[in-house]
Amino acid sequence: MKVLLLKDVKSVGKKGEIVEVNDGYARNFLMKKGLAQQATASVINETNQKNAALARQKQKEYDDAVATANELKGKNVKIAIKFGENGKPFGAVTSKEISQELANLGYDIDKKKINLKDSIKTAGVFDVEIKVYTGVNATIKVTVCQADAQD
Repeated sequence: MKVLLLKDVKSVGKKGEIVEVNDGYARNFLMKKGLAQQATASVINETNQKNAALARQKQKEYDDAVATANELKGKNVKIAIKFGENGKPFGAVTSKEISQELANLGYDIDKKKINLKDSIKTAGVFDVEIKVYTGVNATIKVTVCQADAQD
């Protein structure tokens, strides 16, 4: 019997899949517990339409992510931090500061998607990788310089 899974079922399939199972298993377990419904022609057609719409949406998200990654490649983000008289910084540049600076440039990148192994604690130019989408990465340059000590 073909059934549409309404929830994930271990060793059978994931939610939204149409699977072939034994009649007794379908009627006595899956349907009784509300885990599946019988896959009629209209249910199959509706599921196929939903899956196609979902695939189009995922493709659009991927295309947008590739466009954003291409825009970000080679961008230079300048961040100023304060340094003491001996040349040691008073703070560090973290992914949060990089995310805020990218937001100022018009890019909405979550700080968790910025791949920074350790916070930056020296002045200079650093390459930082950003995970824009699954399988889509961009590398930007972060320039850390000394802020005015007039504050």
